[in-house]
Amino acid sequence: MSERAARLAPVGAALVLAAALVVVIVTTTPWHLIDLPKPDAALDFTTAEIDRQQQFRHELLPWSTTSWVLSLLVPLAIGFSPLGRRLYSVTRIRRWYLAVPVVVLALGLLASVITLPTDVLAERVTRKYGLSTEAWDLWLRDRLVNWLLMSLALVAISLGLVALAKRWKSWWWAPAAIAGAVLVLGVSFAYPVLVEPRFNDFTSMPAGPQRDEFMELARQDGVPVKDVLVADASKRTTTLNAYVSGFGSTRRLVVYDTLLKDATPAQVRLVVAHELGHAAEDDVLHGTLIGALGSAFAVVLLRLLLGARMSDPRRTALLLALIVAGTTLASPVQNLVSRKIEARADYHSLRLTNDPADFVEMQHELSVRNISGLEPSRWRYWLFANHPTPPERIAMGRAWAAEHGQTVPPLAQK
Repeated sequence: MSERAARLAPVGAALVLAAALVVVIVTTTPWHLIDLPKPDAALDFTTAEIDRQQQFRHELLPWSTTSWVLSLLVPLAIGFSPLGRRLYSVTRIRRWYLAVPVVVLALGLLASVITLPTDVLAERVTRKYGLSTEAWDLWLRDRLVNWLLMSLALVAISLGLVALAKRWKSWWWAPAAIAGAVLVLGVSFAYPVLVEPRFNDFTSMPAGPQRDEFMELARQDGVPVKDVLVADASKRTTTLNAYVSGFGSTRRLVVYDTLLKDATPAQVRLVVAHELGHAAEDDVLHGTLIGALGSAFAVVLLRLLLGARMSDPRRTALLLALIVAGTTLASPVQNLVSRKIEARADYHSLRLTNDPADFVEMQHELSVRNISGLEPSRWRYWLFANHPTPPERIAMGRAWAAEHGQTVPPLAQK
């Protein structure tokens, strides 16, 4: 194949993949569900509740934000400077397939060590406010496991890209893009059974009226649910939560043991109905498909940025820096889509339960219990918020109630 074709092919592939991403995101994201009134935290949260979450964020955010900035600066500063090549040279390992993992592990470990002090200070704040119950040895163990799992993934990606680039100087990006998409699909499918058990133990919800109610709710919703799993989250946190992960045979509905212990039956029912909404819409599968397309697109961008230089293992730190930069730049779009998906699950919960009053009460109680941010700054909202804010979710419940001839009075006036 001609040199001209080798130059133009990745450009064409990038355009096709970008168009496919836009089409899939636009067509699968629920952009509008219902007209919402302007969210107003003062309607449903007392002055004391608002002040508490503001004070919590005032104490937490300096440390958590610093950790986030440092976690970006370390790989970016090293990868986009001569330090990256020097780090590779320092290993003094002749075989590139041994040196690359060392560089990846070293960069991850360096970032973890540098952010350790601010992470400790952030953890101290969550303990002060009663959100964290995690013993320090478990907290350190979680960080170690997280670093190891992330490092293993990055090692596999780095070795695969360099190996393919060494094998096919000009066309390495084509098999790499396919492999990246398959990897995303595989990780999403296997995550519930390979990764989640590294952090929590899961048990089937005991037989009883509550479990029967959940299974009946799933049956009414037309969602095949074989079991409801309970995670032992209380060994780490007092927050209340539930989630759906995996797809196909690995799909699971998980509730925190804290939710079952501390929430009312009506509130738990609404949370489960929300998660059934994710399952009914195949949100995990759709998100995985978007991730697979995004991964393939990212590989082609690497080809356009690095070309045949991808075969140089001394550029491993640069590769990691590009991955960090790309995922950071993509986060606002990912969060926008996620917020819309979560809003649809809220809407599904309201439709399934026809209980807007308890829905509003539940969103209020979850927010107070989890000390959720009520009115985050605009930049934080776009960079970090993958769920609507509590006032936005409450506005959804109130709008749904009004549309169905019901009224939910402001909670702060009760």
